Order: sequence, then structure tokens, then C-alpha cells
Amino acid sequence: MSATRADRPEDEIREYGDDKLGVRRGHVNAWLLVVYVALTVWAIYYLVKYWGGLGPGLQLGP
Repeated sequence: MSATRADRPEDEIREYGDDKLGVRRGHVNAWLLVVYVALTVWAIYYLVKYWGGLGPGLQLGP
């Protein structure tokens, strides 16, 4: 992975660990943002829906 001279600063690739890891400053893909939002909404729903209780088989009463 060799870095060429970039025209813009966000296209610059920084390499770490003897060229084994390259990092480029950029934008997060839209589909990844959608996944983050969906997982967050699901986690909040799951937390509200299934929060509390004594656990499986430990309910009070019949």
C-alpha cells in the first residue's frame, strides 16, 4: 500500500506499522450510518420491552 502525493488533504493516506495499516480521513458510508441507527433503535426497543422481571421461570403467581 503505497501513498502517492494527494491533491487534497482528505485523500492523504497515513501508514502505520511498516505499511500494514493505512488510514485515510474521509466520510462514513451512508449504509453504515443506517446500520448504526437501526442497531441503536433495536437496542432501545429491546431494553424497554424486556427490561426487568425476575427472570425466566421465576414469575410471581401462576
